[in-house]
Amino acid sequence: MQLKLKLTVAAAIAAVAGVTAAQEVVKIGHVAPVSGAQAHYGKDNENGARMAIEDLNSQGVMIGGKKVKFELQAEDDAADPKQGTAAAQKLCDAKVAGVVGHLNSGTTIPAAKIYNDCGIPHVTGAATNPNLTKPGYKTTFRIIANDNALGAGLAIYAADNLKLKTVAVVDDRTAYGQGLANVFKKVAAEKGIKVVDEQFTTDKATDFMAILTAIKAKNPDAIFYGGMDPQAGPMLRQMEQLGMGKVRFFGGDGVCTSEIAKLAAGAKTLANVICAEGGASLAKMPGGTAWKAKYDAKYPGQFQVYSPYTYDATMLLADAMKRAGSSDPKVYIPELQKSNYKGVTANIAFESNGEMKNPSITLYNYIDGKKTPLN
Repeated sequence: MQLKLKLTVAAAIAAVAGVTAAQEVVKIGHVAPVSGAQAHYGKDNENGARMAIEDLNSQGVMIGGKKVKFELQAEDDAADPKQGTAAAQKLCDAKVAGVVGHLNSGTTIPAAKIYNDCGIPHVTGAATNPNLTKPGYKTTFRIIANDNALGAGLAIYAADNLKLKTVAVVDDRTAYGQGLANVFKKVAAEKGIKVVDEQFTTDKATDFMAILTAIKAKNPDAIFYGGMDPQAGPMLRQMEQLGMGKVRFFGGDGVCTSEIAKLAAGAKTLANVICAEGGASLAKMPGGTAWKAKYDAKYPGQFQVYSPYTYDATMLLADAMKRAGSSDPKVYIPELQKSNYKGVTANIAFESNGEMKNPSITLYNYIDGKKTPLN
């Protein structure tokens, strides 16, 4: 009887081992800053990708007739282009099947060439500089509106809705900040808004008193800032200190976070912020409300902006693999290009250059410190 039991247990272990061996592991990479001043964005992005991986594994996904297990290989680029390219090369060397990321345009643009050279597709739901898709790589995809839409939308709102006449422009000299500011300036000028001053800072700065004092002397109706919230928050505090309480403050998705309310530390100038984000507001996303409730239960207090997009980007890669019957990038990239995926954020389909078809944008302001959609 004891011998029979041992044989039965051994057979069961062998059967489990056989199932495990037959289960293919598919690695998906994710890159974002999870250290440094922008870590709150990066962790939010990584959370979205992790949620997708867990959901895929709970579904028991089959690719080419085999059950697969998805794994996330998460890397930190610290919002630094050099670290970004190093992370991209690491993922290429690891032969991941696809990549979600990066967050910043300044890291995504140089990384895109590396992914193209090693034949791995990457999908960003955060990097918005239009130059990302200009090389025409067949491995580059974006599932959010680019800065042409964001900068133009803000300039049009400033002119048509607020009837502003003058603006000062500040950017942080990154690919994202400078690119967004240039689009805003161009469209603002076309709409009759005069740019009375231009100033520059960095994505590491926290003291803007000299810049703001120079701008105050020009008495603009508004300031446009091309950059991220670790700079925008202190800038709003210092605007209040300088008595610039009536000056409007415009920015793109980099400042359009819940975190900016904390970084502004109670400054009344937060109420003057108008920012633009690619995509619909959560309430208007096809699956936004239910998804956000699930996210908050899993990662309380961590939501920022882009995690619904990193979730969709991960699911999108898996969907293309399923349709192609393969996780080999050479086989499934053509299916990725033909995507018509009903995601949490939107229905996702691509132009020939990897840009999303018909992307929407949403403008926000802050009422009682809470980010609130304007449209």
